[in-house]
Amino acid sequence: MFFALAKGKIDTGEFEFVHELDDIESLNQAALEGKYEVTAVSIHAYAYLHERYALLTCGASMGEGYGPILVSSVPFTADQLSEHSIGVPGERTSALLVLQLFQPDFEYRVIPFDQIIPSVQRQEVDAGLVIHEGQLTYLGDGLHKVLDVGEWWLKTTGLPLPLGGNVIRRDLGADTIHQVSRLIKESIQYGLSHREEALDYALQFGRGLDSGQADEFVGMYVNERTLDYGEDGKKAVQLLLDRGHEAGLIPHRVEVDFI
Repeated sequence: MFFALAKGKIDTGEFEFVHELDDIESLNQAALEGKYEVTAVSIHAYAYLHERYALLTCGASMGEGYGPILVSSVPFTADQLSEHSIGVPGERTSALLVLQLFQPDFEYRVIPFDQIIPSVQRQEVDAGLVIHEGQLTYLGDGLHKVLDVGEWWLKTTGLPLPLGGNVIRRDLGADTIHQVSRLIKESIQYGLSHREEALDYALQFGRGLDSGQADEFVGMYVNERTLDYGEDGKKAVQLLLDRGHEAGLIPHRVEVDFI
């Protein structure tokens, strides 16, 4: 998404973009403090950020019938979830919210996302909710799929699963917000149009993915949806947060506005 901005491939005019790399739950926590002017966050976390940040129409990661996967070292079925301990990547991740919508009654531990598969392999937890490249590599790690929450969400709602998005601080003012939004969208479009070059850049952050896996993973989460949610994508964002509130998992209703 940000290759063109990071490498000066597009003219950003008066704006300078400084890139900070962190895991999504750390970004969620930083956003609670308003640390960054623009940041990626979980859609779940946006329920707690909407007064300070606006959700951009570009920069989304959405699952089209796929999403975070619950994996285990010893097979069990999804209806046995409440009997097992689960490693999850963060309290405010969309992955946890959707799993709790599926089954609210289970014991979980927050584990850094890149340590979830090793924790399952060491049987420190019975199962783990994997995000990012773990969705492609868990079979090679000898683990079993219990549930793909993106599959369940699609069957339940008929909609894509909104996982992450880009937000921008409202205090920057309307003019700056719209200019920055345009530049981020331009960067995403550049990456999609120069896929091989952008993938070479992205591979340095791939955590063990080969080029074929990286290409597959990028295709899953950086695509036309990333340029714009689309009407059904926007509906899915509102529905996810509404269902979280109705289930008592989010304490207040959020009316999402897209910039």
